[in-house]
Amino acid sequence: MKKIFLLLILLVPLTTMFGQRNSAAIKLGYFNPESTEGGFIIGYEGGKMIDRNFELGWSIDWFNKNYVDKQLVHELNTYYGTNFYINEIRAKTDIHSIPMMVTMTAFLQMNKRSGFYITGGIGGELLLINYRDFENPNKDNLETAFDFTWRAGAGMNFRLGKRSEIFTEVAYHHSEPTWEYEVDDSRGHTRIFEREYDMSGILVRGGVRFYF
Repeated sequence: MKKIFLLLILLVPLTTMFGQRNSAAIKLGYFNPESTEGGFIIGYEGGKMIDRNFELGWSIDWFNKNYVDKQLVHELNTYYGTNFYINEIRAKTDIHSIPMMVTMTAFLQMNKRSGFYITGGIGGELLLINYRDFENPNKDNLETAFDFTWRAGAGMNFRLGKRSEIFTEVAYHHSEPTWEYEVDDSRGHTRIFEREYDMSGILVRGGVRFYF
């Protein structure tokens, strides 16, 4: 993980050293990771145009979901009895996913106003996890998890003017942050559950990009 963030620290400043134009994009859309139900995602991407067809940049996104961790429900039912109602309360989880990446985008113009592009990124993903206490399910606890992340996608853009365009894109995002969840039961026994959050899934988004 330290190597990932070192890579980000070294590469992001490069986006300010080369190229003639800056870009800034706001992205809104739908994300459907494996661990949760799908939902709204918002992102920002900045960059430098190295030449007219290639951009080097960085991005940050935010995805929030409140859901019941079905895998944890199954494990709790297995080890602590089939009290489904209480175990579902215990498995209620609220996550905030914040991936941060260095990005590269290659553009292919079809005509003066529209074109295709392919894009990819690597970096790290931070999860902020609000989960329920085992002994007191009405109490929330906070935990964090990290993992390496990568993304690849393609899209179409349409020029509105010399300094702005709208776009749509589809991408695949991959990361699997994990952390260990320790439970002490009423008999004084401690059991450790490894909670894995498979945040891999499809992104479908649209937005607007400005050049300056």
